[in-house]
Amino acid sequence: MKLIVGLGNPGSKYENTRHNIGFIAINKYLNNVSFKNKFDGEYYHDNVKNAIFLKPMKYMNLSGEVVKKFVEYYKISIDDILIIYDDMAFELGTIKIKPDGSCGGHNGIKNIIDLLGDSNIKRVRVGIGRNSYDMKNYVLGKFSKKELLKLDDVIQQVVNIIDDYLKLDFDKLMNKYN
Repeated sequence: MKLIVGLGNPGSKYENTRHNIGFIAINKYLNNVSFKNKFDGEYYHDNVKNAIFLKPMKYMNLSGEVVKKFVEYYKISIDDILIIYDDMAFELGTIKIKPDGSCGGHNGIKNIIDLLGDSNIKRVRVGIGRNSYDMKNYVLGKFSKKELLKLDDVIQQVVNIIDDYLKLDFDKLMNKYN
């Protein structure tokens, strides 16, 4: 079974913010399904695709607590986890797929790596750009009108990546999109 995790912060205050790009991608991929609640997460179990789609409903820096509970309960291998999250290292519109690595300063990924005890976690890093003055307010801020014009295309590409992740070998997935 695959576990596809979109990172974000819970609550309407954070809806459609840069930091919630993982939630946005999962919601778009699933297109208005009804999520269930378990272990402080909203999830959808797709039996046909043999995948669980998860949005941790704890704040970003505690995402690993929710992911770990799902991994343990469903006995999911580290090799079968894909995390989708925002990354300030890239401009909006840039997507990078990686098989592993450090947290790169992202607190959600850091918590997941720390609690799972493994950095060999597949990931989709979605660029949100960078504001060098006030990082916290920038990532928790809403997309500008200019950014919103790009966002639909970016999220559609992530949706395509998710779909292909469920069908392709990971190396082929990276070759296709990187």
